[in-house]
Amino acid sequence: MNTTISNSTLKASIKHAGAELFSLKDNQNKEYIWEGNPDFWGKHSPVLFPIVGTLKDNIYKIDEKEYQLPRHGFARDMEFELIEKTQNRAVFSLQSDEETLKKYPFEFELLLIYTLEETTLNIQYKVINKSQTKMPFSIGAHPAIALPENFEDYALEFEKQETLKYYLLENDLISDKTKVLETTDNLIPLNYKLFENDALIFKTLESNSLTILENSKPYIKVDFEDFPSLGIWTKEQAPFICIEPWLGYSDTANNSRDLFEKEGILVLDAHQEFNSKFSIQIL
Repeated sequence: MNTTISNSTLKASIKHAGAELFSLKDNQNKEYIWEGNPDFWGKHSPVLFPIVGTLKDNIYKIDEKEYQLPRHGFARDMEFELIEKTQNRAVFSLQSDEETLKKYPFEFELLLIYTLEETTLNIQYKVINKSQTKMPFSIGAHPAIALPENFEDYALEFEKQETLKYYLLENDLISDKTKVLETTDNLIPLNYKLFENDALIFKTLESNSLTILENSKPYIKVDFEDFPSLGIWTKEQAPFICIEPWLGYSDTANNSRDLFEKEGILVLDAHQEFNSKFSIQIL
C-alpha cells in the first residue's frame, strides 16, 4: 500500500513498506526522488533503525548476550501502519513485536511523520522507548535525490566554510583513515571518482544543511540540523545522489560489540521519547 500527501506546490508518496518516501513531485510533475531502478539501487529513501551502517560481523551484545542485525537495521524492511492522515501530513508507526525482540531486545515504537509545507517536505522521526530499561539505538535517513542531467553538472554547496574531513570504510567498517574534500567557495563538484571507496562519511560537520546545485543553480536543499553525522553516496554511473543525515554510523574495527559502548550510539531512558527531523526543500 501507498499513501500520498499534497499541497499547492508538492506531492509526496510513501510506501507503507518501510514507511519509505518514493516520490516527491512539484506541480509541474517533475520527480525529485530516485526511481529505485534495481540495476543501480532498488531503494528510494529508507529509514535506518535501530542501527546505522554495519556492525562488526553483523553482531552486537547486550549484557554479554549476542544478537545479529543486518546493515542499517530492520525497520526499512518492515510494514508500518498509517495511524494519521490529512491532506499534507501522514504519520506511520512501527511497533516492536516477537520477531524484532529476537534481534533487538527492546520494546519500542518508531514514528515517521511526513509533512509538506510550501516547497519543503519535513520528515520527523520519533522513537519511543517502551522498555523498562535504557535503550541504545541509532537512526538515520537515506534519501536518494534524482539527478536528471549529467552527474558532473551537479555540485554540493555546504552551508558553512569548514574542513570537510571524511572517514574511509574498510570492510564496511569505519577505519582510522581520513581524507579532506577540497572546496572552492564551499562547493564540491560531483564526479564518480569521489565515491570509488564507497560513501563519504562525516562524523561531525559545522554545516546544518547543504544545497545541490544543477548547472550552478540551486536545485534542492537538505537541512539536517538535528543530525551531527552525514553520509553522501552514489553508485558508479547512477543518476542519483544520497544525502544521508545520521545519528550514528558503522562500527569501528576495534569496537567492543557492546551496543551501549558503540561510537555514536544514542541511549534513551525507559519510557522516554526522542525526536529529530530533516527536510528536503525544492528550490
